[in-house]
Amino acid sequence: MSDSAQDRNLPASERKKRRAREDGQVPRSRDLGHVAALGGGGAVLMAVAGPLAAWLRDLLAGALRFGANDVHNPAAMGEHLQRLGGQALMVVLPLGVLVALAAMLAAKLSGGWNVSFKALRPDFSRFNPLAGLGRMVSKDHLLNVLMSITLAVVVGVVGTLYIRHRFFELAGLLAVPLPQAISEIGGVLAACLGLMLLALAGWAAMDVPLQRHLWLNRLKMTREEAKQEMKDAEGNLEVKGRIKARMREISRKRMLAAVPEADLVVMNPTHYAVALKYDEQRMGAPRVVAKGADLLALKIRDLARDAQVPVLQAPPLARALYAHCELDQEVPAALFAAVAQVLAWVYQLRRSPELATAPPQVQVPQGLDPHEARA
Repeated sequence: MSDSAQDRNLPASERKKRRAREDGQVPRSRDLGHVAALGGGGAVLMAVAGPLAAWLRDLLAGALRFGANDVHNPAAMGEHLQRLGGQALMVVLPLGVLVALAAMLAAKLSGGWNVSFKALRPDFSRFNPLAGLGRMVSKDHLLNVLMSITLAVVVGVVGTLYIRHRFFELAGLLAVPLPQAISEIGGVLAACLGLMLLALAGWAAMDVPLQRHLWLNRLKMTREEAKQEMKDAEGNLEVKGRIKARMREISRKRMLAAVPEADLVVMNPTHYAVALKYDEQRMGAPRVVAKGADLLALKIRDLARDAQVPVLQAPPLARALYAHCELDQEVPAALFAAVAQVLAWVYQLRRSPELATAPPQVQVPQGLDPHEARA
Protein backbone atom coordinates (compact mmCIF):
# COMPACT_ATOMS: atom_id res chain seq x y z
CA MET A 1 0.00 0.00 0.00
CA SER A 2 1.29 3.45 -0.87
CA ASP A 3 2.20 5.86 1.91
CA SER A 4 1.31 8.94 -0.10
CA ALA A 5 -0.57 11.85 1.43
CA GLN A 6 -3.80 10.59 -0.14
CA ASP A 7 -3.52 7.40 1.94
CA ARG A 8 -3.00 9.24 5.22
CA ASN A 9 -6.65 9.60 6.14
CA LEU A 10 -6.71 8.02 9.61
CA PRO A 11 -6.40 10.22 12.72
CA ALA A 12 -3.17 10.01 14.66
CA SER A 13 -3.11 7.70 17.67
CA GLU A 14 -2.28 8.97 21.13
CA ARG A 15 1.00 7.09 20.95
CA LYS A 16 2.02 8.90 17.76
CA LYS A 17 1.04 12.25 19.27
CA ARG A 18 3.17 11.45 22.31
CA ARG A 19 6.14 10.50 20.14
CA ALA A 20 5.75 13.72 18.15
CA ARG A 21 5.87 15.76 21.36
CA GLU A 22 8.96 13.85 22.46
CA ASP A 23 10.56 14.82 19.14
CA GLY A 24 9.74 18.49 19.81
CA GLN A 25 6.80 18.67 17.38
CA VAL A 26 3.95 20.55 19.05
CA PRO A 27 1.26 22.86 17.67
CA ARG A 28 2.63 26.37 18.20
CA SER A 29 1.07 29.65 17.10
CA ARG A 30 3.79 32.23 16.51
CA ASP A 31 1.16 34.92 16.13
CA LEU A 32 -0.15 34.21 19.63
CA GLY A 33 3.40 34.62 20.93
CA HIS A 34 3.71 37.92 19.08
CA VAL A 35 0.43 39.16 20.55
CA ALA A 36 1.47 38.14 24.06
CA ALA A 37 4.92 39.71 23.76
CA LEU A 38 3.82 42.94 22.11
CA GLY A 39 0.61 43.17 24.10
CA GLY A 40 2.34 42.55 27.40
CA GLY A 41 5.07 45.05 26.61
CA GLY A 42 2.57 47.56 25.28
CA ALA A 43 0.33 47.19 28.34
CA VAL A 44 3.28 47.87 30.65
CA LEU A 45 4.33 50.89 28.58
CA MET A 46 0.82 52.31 28.61
CA ALA A 47 0.49 51.72 32.36
CA VAL A 48 3.67 53.68 33.06
CA ALA A 49 3.33 56.09 30.14
CA GLY A 50 3.20 59.20 32.32
CA PRO A 51 6.19 58.44 34.55
CA LEU A 52 8.05 56.95 31.61
CA ALA A 53 7.56 60.08 29.51
CA ALA A 54 8.82 62.27 32.36
CA TRP A 55 11.79 59.97 32.86
CA LEU A 56 12.56 60.01 29.14
CA ARG A 57 12.33 63.80 29.10
CA ASP A 58 14.74 64.09 32.00
CA LEU A 59 17.07 61.52 30.45
CA LEU A 60 17.12 63.40 27.14
CA ALA A 61 17.67 66.72 28.91
CA GLY A 62 20.56 65.25 30.88
CA ALA A 63 22.06 63.68 27.78
CA LEU A 64 22.15 67.04 25.98
CA ARG A 65 23.61 68.96 28.91
CA PHE A 66 27.40 69.24 28.89
CA GLY A 67 29.76 71.18 31.06
CA ALA A 68 33.08 72.78 30.20
CA ASN A 69 34.98 69.85 31.69
CA ASP A 70 33.03 67.40 29.51
CA VAL A 71 33.97 69.29 26.37
CA HIS A 72 37.71 69.43 27.13
CA ASN A 73 37.92 65.89 28.63
CA PRO A 74 37.25 63.08 26.09
CA ALA A 75 37.16 60.44 28.84
CA ALA A 76 34.30 62.26 30.56
CA MET A 77 32.15 61.80 27.48
CA GLY A 78 32.60 58.00 27.68
CA GLU A 79 31.63 58.04 31.34
CA HIS A 80 28.63 60.17 30.47
CA LEU A 81 27.46 57.70 27.82
CA GLN A 82 28.06 54.77 30.14
CA ARG A 83 25.93 56.37 32.84
CA LEU A 84 23.11 57.03 30.37
CA GLY A 85 23.26 53.47 29.07
CA GLY A 86 23.01 52.08 32.60
CA GLN A 87 19.94 54.20 33.29
CA ALA A 88 18.31 53.02 30.06
CA LEU A 89 19.00 49.37 30.93
CA MET A 90 17.18 49.80 34.25
CA VAL A 91 14.01 50.23 32.19
CA VAL A 92 14.71 48.02 29.18
CA LEU A 93 15.74 44.86 31.09
CA PRO A 94 12.58 44.55 33.27
CA LEU A 95 10.46 45.21 30.20
CA GLY A 96 12.35 42.47 28.31
CA VAL A 97 11.81 40.01 31.16
CA LEU A 98 8.06 40.72 31.18
CA VAL A 99 7.87 40.27 27.40
CA ALA A 100 9.73 36.93 27.64
CA LEU A 101 7.38 35.69 30.37
CA ALA A 102 4.36 36.68 28.28
CA ALA A 103 5.76 34.78 25.27
CA MET A 104 6.35 31.68 27.43
CA LEU A 105 2.78 31.86 28.74
CA ALA A 106 1.47 32.07 25.17
CA ALA A 107 3.50 28.99 24.22
CA LYS A 108 2.03 27.14 27.20
CA LEU A 109 -1.51 28.06 26.16
CA SER A 110 -1.05 27.03 22.54
CA GLY A 111 0.84 23.75 22.92
CA GLY A 112 1.61 23.15 26.59
CA TRP A 113 5.00 22.70 28.18
CA ASN A 114 7.25 20.44 26.18
CA VAL A 115 10.94 19.86 26.83
CA SER A 116 12.76 17.91 24.13
CA PHE A 117 16.45 17.82 23.23
CA LYS A 118 15.94 15.78 20.06
CA ALA A 119 15.49 18.96 18.05
CA LEU A 120 19.06 19.96 18.98
CA ARG A 121 20.57 16.85 17.41
CA PRO A 122 22.35 17.53 14.10
CA ASP A 123 20.33 16.52 11.06
CA PHE A 124 22.68 16.44 8.07
CA SER A 125 19.78 15.74 5.70
CA ARG A 126 18.88 19.42 6.05
CA PHE A 127 22.09 20.30 4.22
CA ASN A 128 20.73 18.59 1.12
CA PRO A 129 19.70 21.42 -1.26
CA LEU A 130 17.20 19.21 -3.06
CA ALA A 131 15.45 18.35 0.20
CA GLY A 132 15.47 22.04 1.14
CA LEU A 133 13.94 22.97 -2.19
CA GLY A 134 11.24 20.38 -1.63
CA ARG A 135 10.42 21.87 1.75
CA MET A 136 10.28 25.37 0.24
CA VAL A 137 7.63 24.37 -2.28
CA SER A 138 5.68 22.14 0.11
CA LYS A 139 2.05 22.89 0.84
CA ASP A 140 2.66 23.71 4.52
CA HIS A 141 5.53 26.10 3.74
CA LEU A 142 3.59 27.92 1.04
CA LEU A 143 0.60 28.21 3.39
CA ASN A 144 2.81 29.71 6.12
CA VAL A 145 4.31 32.21 3.67
CA LEU A 146 0.86 33.22 2.44
CA MET A 147 -0.39 33.64 6.02
CA SER A 148 2.64 35.75 6.97
CA ILE A 149 2.18 38.03 3.97
CA THR A 150 -1.53 38.41 4.68
CA LEU A 151 -0.88 39.20 8.34
CA ALA A 152 1.76 41.79 7.44
CA VAL A 153 -0.64 43.44 5.00
CA VAL A 154 -3.51 43.50 7.52
CA VAL A 155 -1.42 44.93 10.36
CA GLY A 156 0.30 47.40 8.02
CA VAL A 157 -3.00 48.64 6.60
CA VAL A 158 -4.43 49.17 10.11
CA GLY A 159 -1.37 51.14 11.22
CA THR A 160 -1.20 53.14 7.99
CA LEU A 161 -4.86 54.14 8.12
CA TYR A 162 -4.55 55.30 11.70
CA ILE A 163 -1.38 57.34 11.09
CA ARG A 164 -2.96 58.82 7.99
CA HIS A 165 -5.98 59.83 10.05
CA ARG A 166 -3.73 61.59 12.60
CA PHE A 167 -1.21 62.90 10.05
CA PHE A 168 -2.09 66.61 10.23
CA GLU A 169 -2.22 66.43 14.02
CA LEU A 170 1.26 64.93 14.08
CA ALA A 171 2.55 67.56 11.62
CA GLY A 172 1.30 70.29 13.96
CA LEU A 173 3.53 68.97 16.73
CA LEU A 174 6.52 70.53 14.96
CA ALA A 175 5.40 73.91 16.29
CA VAL A 176 5.00 72.89 19.97
CA PRO A 177 7.72 72.53 22.61
CA LEU A 178 9.66 69.27 22.63
CA PRO A 179 8.33 67.88 25.96
CA GLN A 180 4.74 68.39 24.84
CA ALA A 181 5.52 66.92 21.42
CA ILE A 182 7.03 63.81 22.99
CA SER A 183 3.94 63.34 25.17
CA GLU A 184 1.56 63.78 22.21
CA ILE A 185 3.55 61.44 19.97
CA GLY A 186 3.59 58.84 22.73
CA GLY A 187 -0.21 58.92 22.97
CA VAL A 188 -0.62 58.60 19.20
CA LEU A 189 1.84 55.71 18.97
CA ALA A 190 0.18 53.94 21.91
CA ALA A 191 -3.23 54.15 20.24
CA CYS A 192 -1.76 52.97 16.92
CA LEU A 193 -0.03 50.06 18.67
CA GLY A 194 -3.28 49.13 20.39
CA LEU A 195 -5.18 48.97 17.10
CA MET A 196 -2.45 46.91 15.46
CA LEU A 197 -2.44 44.55 18.44
CA LEU A 198 -6.20 44.12 18.15
CA ALA A 199 -5.79 43.12 14.52
CA LEU A 200 -2.96 40.74 15.47
CA ALA A 201 -5.03 39.27 18.32
CA GLY A 202 -7.92 38.57 15.97
CA TRP A 203 -5.52 36.85 13.59
CA ALA A 204 -4.00 34.80 16.43
CA ALA A 205 -7.48 33.68 17.55
CA MET A 206 -7.84 32.05 14.14
CA ASP A 207 -4.26 30.83 13.97
CA VAL A 208 -4.27 28.77 17.21
CA PRO A 209 -6.94 26.23 16.11
CA LEU A 210 -5.53 26.32 12.58
CA GLN A 211 -2.04 25.31 13.77
CA ARG A 212 -3.49 22.44 15.81
CA HIS A 213 -5.49 21.30 12.78
CA LEU A 214 -2.37 21.40 10.59
CA TRP A 215 -0.37 19.53 13.26
CA LEU A 216 -2.96 16.76 13.46
CA ASN A 217 -3.15 16.65 9.67
CA ARG A 218 0.64 16.14 9.44
CA LEU A 219 0.40 13.27 11.93
CA LYS A 220 -2.32 11.40 10.06
CA MET A 221 -1.61 7.72 9.53
CA THR A 222 -2.04 5.16 6.80
CA ARG A 223 -3.84 1.90 7.48
CA GLU A 224 -0.52 0.06 7.63
CA GLU A 225 0.80 2.52 10.22
CA ALA A 226 -2.38 2.14 12.27
CA LYS A 227 -2.02 -1.65 12.22
CA GLN A 228 1.61 -1.37 13.28
CA GLU A 229 0.64 1.03 16.09
CA MET A 230 -1.90 -1.49 17.32
CA LYS A 231 0.67 -4.27 17.21
CA ASP A 232 3.20 -2.18 19.09
CA ALA A 233 0.61 -1.17 21.68
CA GLU A 234 -0.76 -4.66 22.28
CA GLY A 235 2.46 -6.53 21.59
CA ASN A 236 3.35 -8.66 18.60
CA LEU A 237 0.92 -11.56 18.49
CA GLU A 238 3.56 -14.01 17.30
CA VAL A 239 5.92 -13.03 20.12
CA LYS A 240 3.13 -13.21 22.67
CA GLY A 241 2.15 -16.63 21.32
CA ARG A 242 5.71 -17.92 21.67
CA ILE A 243 5.93 -16.54 25.20
CA LYS A 244 2.66 -18.23 26.18
CA ALA A 245 3.78 -21.49 24.60
CA ARG A 246 7.05 -21.31 26.51
CA MET A 247 5.21 -20.63 29.76
CA ARG A 248 2.89 -23.57 29.11
CA GLU A 249 5.91 -25.80 28.46
CA ILE A 250 7.57 -24.71 31.70
CA SER A 251 4.32 -25.28 33.63
CA ARG A 252 3.91 -28.69 31.99
CA LYS A 253 7.43 -29.77 32.97
CA ARG A 254 6.92 -28.57 36.53
CA MET A 255 3.61 -30.40 36.70
CA LEU A 256 5.06 -33.67 35.35
CA ALA A 257 7.93 -33.42 37.84
CA ALA A 258 5.33 -33.56 40.65
CA VAL A 259 3.74 -36.81 39.44
CA PRO A 260 6.29 -39.18 41.10
CA GLU A 261 5.54 -37.51 44.45
CA ALA A 262 1.78 -37.98 44.11
CA ASP A 263 -0.24 -40.44 46.20
CA LEU A 264 -2.58 -41.54 43.42
CA VAL A 265 -3.42 -41.02 39.74
CA VAL A 266 -7.09 -41.28 38.75
CA MET A 267 -7.75 -42.06 35.07
CA ASN A 268 -10.62 -42.37 32.59
CA PRO A 269 -8.99 -44.70 31.41
CA THR A 270 -6.94 -42.98 28.69
CA HIS A 271 -8.66 -39.64 28.06
CA TYR A 272 -8.15 -37.98 31.46
CA ALA A 273 -5.60 -38.33 34.24
CA VAL A 274 -5.49 -36.45 37.55
CA ALA A 275 -2.69 -36.86 40.10
CA LEU A 276 -3.63 -36.29 43.75
CA LYS A 277 -1.49 -35.72 46.81
CA TYR A 278 -2.45 -35.31 50.46
CA ASP A 279 -0.26 -34.32 53.41
CA GLU A 280 -2.29 -33.99 56.58
CA GLN A 281 0.47 -31.86 58.16
CA ARG A 282 0.47 -29.19 55.42
CA MET A 283 -2.83 -29.55 53.56
CA GLY A 284 -6.40 -29.12 54.61
CA ALA A 285 -7.63 -31.37 51.78
CA PRO A 286 -6.18 -33.45 48.93
CA ARG A 287 -4.61 -31.33 46.21
CA VAL A 288 -4.35 -31.76 42.43
CA VAL A 289 -0.64 -31.73 41.53
CA ALA A 290 -1.02 -32.72 37.86
CA LYS A 291 -3.76 -33.22 35.31
CA GLY A 292 -4.00 -33.73 31.59
CA ALA A 293 -6.02 -35.12 28.70
CA ASP A 294 -5.24 -37.49 25.86
CA LEU A 295 -1.46 -37.71 25.25
CA LEU A 296 -0.65 -35.76 28.37
CA ALA A 297 -2.86 -38.12 30.37
CA LEU A 298 -0.89 -41.10 29.03
CA LYS A 299 2.36 -39.33 29.93
CA ILE A 300 1.13 -38.84 33.51
CA ARG A 301 0.11 -42.52 33.67
CA ASP A 302 3.52 -43.70 32.47
CA LEU A 303 5.40 -41.48 34.93
CA ALA A 304 3.20 -42.72 37.77
CA ARG A 305 3.82 -46.37 36.90
CA ASP A 306 7.56 -45.79 36.63
CA ALA A 307 7.51 -44.21 40.11
CA GLN A 308 5.23 -47.00 41.43
CA VAL A 309 2.40 -44.54 42.13
CA PRO A 310 -0.98 -46.33 42.17
CA VAL A 311 -3.12 -45.72 39.07
CA LEU A 312 -6.86 -46.14 39.58
CA GLN A 313 -9.39 -46.48 36.77
CA ALA A 314 -12.32 -44.36 37.99
CA PRO A 315 -13.83 -42.62 34.95
CA PRO A 316 -16.57 -40.53 36.68
CA LEU A 317 -14.15 -39.27 39.34
CA ALA A 318 -11.39 -38.60 36.81
CA ARG A 319 -13.76 -36.55 34.63
CA ALA A 320 -15.15 -34.65 37.62
CA LEU A 321 -11.70 -33.82 39.01
CA TYR A 322 -10.44 -32.72 35.59
CA ALA A 323 -13.46 -30.45 35.03
CA HIS A 324 -13.80 -28.89 38.49
CA CYS A 325 -10.25 -28.76 39.90
CA GLU A 326 -7.45 -26.40 38.99
CA LEU A 327 -3.79 -27.28 39.17
CA ASP A 328 -2.18 -26.89 42.62
CA GLN A 329 -5.58 -26.36 44.24
CA GLU A 330 -7.49 -28.46 46.73
CA VAL A 331 -10.37 -30.59 45.53
CA PRO A 332 -13.85 -29.09 46.06
CA ALA A 333 -15.87 -30.14 49.09
CA ALA A 334 -18.44 -31.91 46.90
CA LEU A 335 -15.78 -34.47 45.91
CA PHE A 336 -14.32 -35.04 49.39
CA ALA A 337 -16.20 -38.29 49.96
CA ALA A 338 -15.24 -39.80 46.60
CA VAL A 339 -11.59 -38.80 46.97
CA ALA A 340 -11.54 -40.14 50.56
CA GLN A 341 -12.60 -43.55 49.27
CA VAL A 342 -9.76 -43.81 46.75
CA LEU A 343 -7.16 -42.47 49.21
CA ALA A 344 -8.28 -45.01 51.84
CA TRP A 345 -7.74 -47.74 49.27
CA VAL A 346 -4.24 -46.33 48.51
CA TYR A 347 -3.27 -46.25 52.20
CA GLN A 348 -4.53 -49.83 52.64
CA LEU A 349 -2.53 -50.87 49.60
CA ARG A 350 0.61 -49.34 51.06
CA ARG A 351 0.24 -50.95 54.48
CA SER A 352 -0.72 -54.47 53.37
CA PRO A 353 -0.51 -55.04 49.63
CA GLU A 354 -1.40 -58.72 50.05
CA LEU A 355 -4.54 -57.88 52.05
CA ALA A 356 -5.71 -54.95 49.94
CA THR A 357 -9.24 -55.15 48.65
CA ALA A 358 -10.30 -54.58 45.07
CA PRO A 359 -10.31 -50.95 43.87
CA PRO A 360 -13.49 -49.15 44.94
CA GLN A 361 -16.25 -48.33 42.49
CA VAL A 362 -16.45 -44.61 43.08
CA GLN A 363 -19.55 -42.59 42.33
CA VAL A 364 -19.54 -38.79 42.23
CA PRO A 365 -22.47 -36.52 43.18
CA GLN A 366 -24.96 -35.83 40.45
CA GLY A 367 -24.08 -32.92 38.18
CA LEU A 368 -20.29 -33.07 38.65
CA ASP A 369 -19.55 -35.55 35.87
CA PRO A 370 -19.40 -33.59 32.58
CA HIS A 371 -20.09 -36.81 30.63
CA GLU A 372 -23.35 -37.14 32.54
CA ALA A 373 -24.30 -33.57 31.64
CA ARG A 374 -23.72 -34.23 27.91
CA ALA A 375 -25.76 -37.41 28.09
